[in-house]
Amino acid sequence: MTIALGFATAPATSQAQNKSWFSAPDFSGESHWRFVLSPYSLHWRPSDEHESVYAIGAEQQYDNGWLYGGSYFRNSFGQPSGYLYLGKRYDQVWKDTPLFLQWSAGLMYGYRGKYEDKVPFNNNGFSPGALVSVGWQFNRTTSVQLNALGDAGVMFQLSYDWR
Repeated sequence: MTIALGFATAPATSQAQNKSWFSAPDFSGESHWRFVLSPYSLHWRPSDEHESVYAIGAEQQYDNGWLYGGSYFRNSFGQPSGYLYLGKRYDQVWKDTPLFLQWSAGLMYGYRGKYEDKVPFNNNGFSPGALVSVGWQFNRTTSVQLNALGDAGVMFQLSYDWR
């Protein structure tokens, strides 16, 4: 995947789209697909057991800020894993900047065997999952994002919006 980063500000989207922090999910109206690649994660407390973490995924984002999606990733212990979620994105959180915030919550699968206790409420590899993210929309299609991985670390993400 070739990543081309431009420095134009993000286009003005419907400003009413995501100024409400708490509202019922609304998956109607205009939307687009976003494809994500996470080539690197930083652990706050590295371990000899840790392996490289990477992820690929897709999400459908609606103009009102709501989104849903899924990702496939290799967890910190080299196990194939997945995450299905819904969430919300808040554009231009600082006046007219391309800075955005995003959260997601859903179901995660993949921490099995001796690593089951590495995520809370794990049952046979299934556990609840949540991400809180901050990102920068370079132009209409390209953005970067940092995803907080609980108290374990952060994941760097590159995104392409298919509009």
